[in-house]
Amino acid sequence: MDAAERQRFAALAKAVANDRDQQAFSILFDYFAPRLKAWLMRQRMTSGEAEELVQEIMIVLWHKADLYDATRSSLSTWLFRIARNRRIDMQRRANTRIFDETDPALQPPADIGAEEIIANDDRDAKIRAAVGQLPEEQRDMLRAAFFLGQSHSEIAESTGLPLGTVKSRIRLAFGKLRKVLEREIA
Repeated sequence: MDAAERQRFAALAKAVANDRDQQAFSILFDYFAPRLKAWLMRQRMTSGEAEELVQEIMIVLWHKADLYDATRSSLSTWLFRIARNRRIDMQRRANTRIFDETDPALQPPADIGAEEIIANDDRDAKIRAAVGQLPEEQRDMLRAAFFLGQSHSEIAESTGLPLGTVKSRIRLAFGKLRKVLEREIA
């Protein structure tokens, strides 16, 4: 775009700002709309999104042409800056999560019936009794791993036992628990 063309567009924008000159706006629209759309599509927008955004940009030109300052930039620069900012805003809106109140993770748990509470209490008592039957060193390993959340390496370090021994004791504890609980359930 040469200097004469920049001055012509600045004069047309001034006519839109001062006189709401529809013919000047039409000339600007015909020139800039396809260029803005092509640029927006190169920015990975769909044709429909780009057209919608171009409409918004041209509405800004119609309503706020008085904000354009020809001494600071060309009309092209001003319009493409608006396009860039609107595109970024549109992407941010699209990236914000939409709150879905039907998401199962956001639903309160279903009411637990009395039978289920009793069954859970029964199961918990059986597990506690089965854990109580384990040798103390296996019971300590299970407590450290599952109630204190320690890794096998952390257990080995805190007890001074080799890592293989810790893993073996936990594995043996699970085997014994499985046998005891299978007998209880059967």
